[in-house]
Amino acid sequence: MVALLSAAPAFAEDLEFTLNNVTSSDLVEFYLSPVGVSNWEENLLNGAFLPAGNTIQVTVGDGRTVCTYDVLSVFKDGDKVEERGVDLCTLGSYTLHQ
Repeated sequence: MVALLSAAPAFAEDLEFTLNNVTSSDLVEFYLSPVGVSNWEENLLNGAFLPAGNTIQVTVGDGRTVCTYDVLSVFKDGDKVEERGVDLCTLGSYTLHQ
């Protein structure tokens, strides 16, 4: 299980949030891209996975001051969920549901 995802040490500009997988399938890929960016950025799970029913702390260490992201979640069973315009700064967490 992944305990912390971080591309760099946390700084004031880095985005930190809790990722909750309350589905019945393991999360195998998780992408964020700032709203308006046409391509998905790197897979934040980086080869790991988030088991069903588990939670991890995510740090996006890109130094941006962006809060609103488009989110793509890919599950082991092949399902993909895309959500646009998620304000992760205000929410402080992101929960994946069935």
